[in-house]
Amino acid sequence: MATSSAYPMYPPSPGGETLRHPHWWQLRWVRYGALITLLAMSGLVILALVRKETGTEGFLVGLGLAVLPVPWLVTAFRWLDRVAPFAWRNLVFAFCWGAFAAALIAIVANSFATKWIATSTADPAGANTLGATLIAPIVEESAKAAAVLLVFLFRRREFTGIVDGMVIAGITATGFAFTENILYLGTAFGTDRISGGHGIVSVTAATFFVRIVMSPFAHPLFTTCTGIGFGLAALYGARGRARRVLLPLSGLLLAMCMHSLWNSSAGFGQYGFLAVYGAFMLPAFGLLTWLAVWTRQRELRTVREELPTYVLAGWLGPAEPFALGSMRARRMARDYARHHAGRPTARAVAQYETYATALALLRRQGRQGRAGADFAIRERELLDQLWQRREAARPALEYAALRSAAAHIPMGWAPAPYGHAYIRPGQPQGHGYGYPAAPYPSYPSYHPYQM
Repeated sequence: MATSSAYPMYPPSPGGETLRHPHWWQLRWVRYGALITLLAMSGLVILALVRKETGTEGFLVGLGLAVLPVPWLVTAFRWLDRVAPFAWRNLVFAFCWGAFAAALIAIVANSFATKWIATSTADPAGANTLGATLIAPIVEESAKAAAVLLVFLFRRREFTGIVDGMVIAGITATGFAFTENILYLGTAFGTDRISGGHGIVSVTAATFFVRIVMSPFAHPLFTTCTGIGFGLAALYGARGRARRVLLPLSGLLLAMCMHSLWNSSAGFGQYGFLAVYGAFMLPAFGLLTWLAVWTRQRELRTVREELPTYVLAGWLGPAEPFALGSMRARRMARDYARHHAGRPTARAVAQYETYATALALLRRQGRQGRAGADFAIRERELLDQLWQRREAARPALEYAALRSAAAHIPMGWAPAPYGHAYIRPGQPQGHGYGYPAAPYPSYPSYHPYQM
């Protein structure tokens, strides 16, 4: 078939252009330093503001209670991200942005807007209601969306679809909810101390039950809608520029509306909160959970469907597409490598799984006409990364494939232990799996973007 001109096999030559050294503000260490400084300063300021609002004792109580749901939420998003995991630095950035930068933006902007409305209308009660139902959703969701936008722009190669958007958005919102819960729980504790604990129900206990027990997923649920919008934009790649802009904006708007409805539930009467919680929050949470799991399984199916082409070209072993397309087999491969060759080999197997998944997702984008102009370069980089780790990964993946589903493996194949050559029955030694003797196999004869 004819090759699409939109995806050249090789990058164009520089054409004699003079290479220019980047300006100092374009250096990586300068950017990282500026980002870390910004987040650190935001953290110090927001924690100081919260401590001033709650008092030292209230701050410590709020901190101890607010941290309880964080490990569970982070673990859930890490589980969702296991197919093609983000680097830890991206997740740490997302959490810190939500906990520090987004929280600082929200507390300053919300306070300013509420005071301005109260001064303009001379109605403090109405200003608080308007601030909670209109100002807060707009400010907070926009501040959290900034983290997703930054990862989308500066980690574009790693941001490949809906799952990535949900993970970054969810981790960011988890950080934001953590700081907000410190404020609310610390303030509730201060209220209890002023009242002397003579109320019918402890304000701290009620706040803990509502925010930590019943709705720890509220902020992640809202911001995940924004992440889905960015994930859909990533799937369209370089095409459909209007959709790439409208989809994130639509996700952000939906997040704001959901947030506004949740904040408004307290004003819907005695049972308004429970009605919104049961009729809206729980179904929305269930729907997004189903979408996350379905999308995760779809990525695994893409791995099983796209990688066999590289088996035919000699880059992968015949058992690998099946093993890489099963989370159970992946975990078994890492355990096997750790037990027989140590932790460094297990890390190499995990990296091999990540690069193979990225290769499968890239190939799917290429076949669908959604890959960027650097498709061939990116494909080569991923194949090189796989080739460098093949000796560590293939025995473990073969073992995992045979143990998990032997029926999917061609007859006559068996895993080779670490330290032994890969030999196919009936083939001369030194040519396991039929790999060429050259340092790198030649590229597949097909163009990956052909249909």
